[in-house]
Amino acid sequence: MSESFKVCFCCSRSFKAKTRQPPVSIKRLFEAYSRNGKMSSQEILRFLSDVQGERHAGLDYVQGIFHSVKPHNVFHHHGLFHLDAFYRYLFSDTNSPLPLPGLVHHDMKAPLAHYFVYTGHNSYLTGNQVNSRSSVEPIVHALRKGVKVIELDLWPNPSGNAAEVRHGGTLTSHEDLQKCLNAIKDNAFHVSDYPVIITLEDHLPPKLQGQVAKMLTKTFREMLFRCGSENRKHFPSPEELKKKILISTKPPKEYLESQTVQTTRTPMVKETSWSIPAKNKILEEEELESEAVGYKDLIAIQAGNCKNPLKDCLSDDPEKPRRISMDEQWLETMVKTRGTDVVRFTQRNLVRIYPKGTRVDSSNYDPLVGWTHGAQLVAFNMQGHGKQLWMMQGMFRANGGCGYVKKPAILLKENTLFDPSKRLPIKTTLKVKIYTGEGWDLDFPQTHFDQYSPPDFFVKTGIAGVARDTVSYRTETAVDQWFPTWSNDEFLFQVSVPELALLWFKVQDYDNDTQNDFAGQTCLPLPELKSGVRAVRLHDGAGKAYKNTRLLVSFAFDPPYTFR
Repeated sequence: MSESFKVCFCCSRSFKAKTRQPPVSIKRLFEAYSRNGKMSSQEILRFLSDVQGERHAGLDYVQGIFHSVKPHNVFHHHGLFHLDAFYRYLFSDTNSPLPLPGLVHHDMKAPLAHYFVYTGHNSYLTGNQVNSRSSVEPIVHALRKGVKVIELDLWPNPSGNAAEVRHGGTLTSHEDLQKCLNAIKDNAFHVSDYPVIITLEDHLPPKLQGQVAKMLTKTFREMLFRCGSENRKHFPSPEELKKKILISTKPPKEYLESQTVQTTRTPMVKETSWSIPAKNKILEEEELESEAVGYKDLIAIQAGNCKNPLKDCLSDDPEKPRRISMDEQWLETMVKTRGTDVVRFTQRNLVRIYPKGTRVDSSNYDPLVGWTHGAQLVAFNMQGHGKQLWMMQGMFRANGGCGYVKKPAILLKENTLFDPSKRLPIKTTLKVKIYTGEGWDLDFPQTHFDQYSPPDFFVKTGIAGVARDTVSYRTETAVDQWFPTWSNDEFLFQVSVPELALLWFKVQDYDNDTQNDFAGQTCLPLPELKSGVRAVRLHDGAGKAYKNTRLLVSFAFDPPYTFR
């Protein structure tokens, strides 16, 4: 059998037909755990324990494996695995390198400040930061992907009689605030019941703040979390806040001060014809004060900007935690001299990082600068693309994809503050061996990668983490293969802070004369990574999983490392 590629109207090139064959190393692995070319349930259990590290697996788990390969018509009629069935199991979703989606396994009863939270920036924009369309669609999309912090910019409409959502000072369109609130209410808990935080960038006068307070109360009703008069030294936990919506913004007093509005109460006088305007002014001031109080009562997480001197910015009120915001450049400046102070501050308070203003193309920054210093709300443009967004998506594949990832203990120690700039000893070595891949022939047209021949795939893989751990490698190129194999590619990653590391893969088709073609990517949180031979599902540039395309990769930690 051969595969033909048309070169011109009169001739074509032929190549060996696409075939799916287990590599020699996988055949040897099967032979080591089978007898006479068949693998029994007990032999599968031995394989799961010895190779996959799943020592608690039982016969029920094996039955699940049997069912996972039945659709492929490779299941032996005596309840035994042939080589093809074993190979299909290795490539199945059952054999994922991460725990199953939806399986929340972190402690969710710690204060909110002890978690990284999946956070969006300008969540209503569909494209760039200058002239793109505002819509509820990206809000819905983000929430359904597990994002748990939605940002809305509030401005008065042209008439000044209502609030609208838009990116001020740009040519972007506006969106109706009520539509945005409805979209949040309808999709907030699609992925998990853990709380959704709405960060409001508030540019409203007090009267419209009062109007917004009524809209929030009417829309979310009992879902809206209110702090009341209760003083808390720590934020509540995600477990306590299940099914709740939290509002985070600056209190009205800060807004008034930022606008340098000084209100002086006029003393009461006996009513005469000339005193009526003074009385009306008093009533107006009382009404504005009432509106501001109603708005302030809805703020669950009090916010402020980090524009004051660094000392004031990181001051910690032991009686009341708060949130501060800073852009990526301010963070980079701060951590050069006060990195451990940022870590200390984030043990009780929330820090939100957002893209610098020059990222008008909705690109993103390195999220690890924030995460390695304990910043919980690393806000990203979810409509963007690129490696930074893949890292964000990878981080929040952890903990069942619920949108909350417990910070490692090294970021929560009060006596010994973590300093990511220090060179720390190696804790473990991750061994990664890439065997083969498949699925491109099903997810891509025949001529997608090369017009005149099958693709020439190679894989780049690396660690993203603290500076010492960051390194990458690439495989050899598998020439003219839809089912590439890489027989000699095993990579060693020495890791000093595995708790904050991500392992990434990027597959490309090699082109001699033009830019290499993208053929899939994924990013995996190291603390969640299972040992053994695993099926690594690949995603497109936006982070959507391909239906069929996967890599077969083995992982091993030496020495074995316990993350939690």
